[in-house]
Amino acid sequence: MEMSTVEQTEQTEMSTNPEPENKKENKKGLRGTPAQATTRLLLHLWNLGGSKQEVKRKDLSDTVKLNNERSGDYTDIFKTLETDGTIKKTKKARIEYVFLTEQGLEVLDAGIKSADFEFDGSLVRAKDVKAVLNWIRERSSVAKVVDPGADAEKTGENAIASYETFESVVLEVYDKLNQDYNLDDLVPIYRIRREIGDSVSRSQFNEWLLEMQAKDILQLQGGSLPDSDPSQIEDSITTELSGLRCYAKRL
Repeated sequence: MEMSTVEQTEQTEMSTNPEPENKKENKKGLRGTPAQATTRLLLHLWNLGGSKQEVKRKDLSDTVKLNNERSGDYTDIFKTLETDGTIKKTKKARIEYVFLTEQGLEVLDAGIKSADFEFDGSLVRAKDVKAVLNWIRERSSVAKVVDPGADAEKTGENAIASYETFESVVLEVYDKLNQDYNLDDLVPIYRIRREIGDSVSRSQFNEWLLEMQAKDILQLQGGSLPDSDPSQIEDSITTELSGLRCYAKRL
């Protein structure tokens, strides 16, 4: 099997840079746990724009690896993420590219929220901190679209009380999800419902979303969801005439 440029580089690194003996301060290998390294890798892939376009694997490896780590230390992580569908890999002119899938974004979000996630205590790089801050700001901007008073006490004043407000919020959330997750103008309804959250009741959400379809603002489409998760199906919309509608398309 022909080896890619990245794989050849990783193999060369490991063969020409043997681990020094009796020098703990220069110990090579993956820093932290595999779970922490996985989250860092996904975080930097996202920060390099990997949820919107393909990123060279070499560029990602150079960004994510810490002091005394080698690109080859991440080979198994890349393979696992590709197998799980967290990332997609392509090859052009023997150069490997990786792309962060929608599932990968969810894995990244869970990884950052995990109590086990932390950076190596002896070295926290500026680019690591910047990537985390960018992620927090990005997630906060979506939350503010849905709940502009999220920092205030929950008094119920942020509930969506009219169809006009609902329409405005849904379109903003739709555009945000479509752009950030590269959804190709087909946004899962369950994602919209979950972003809006408790600002509107489930029945009111269904009624107003169907009204947006009746006004030719959105088209609700069927189809299957990638994971066929029962909770995702439940958070979609089912009508007597059309059956299950899983996706929204802006007209």
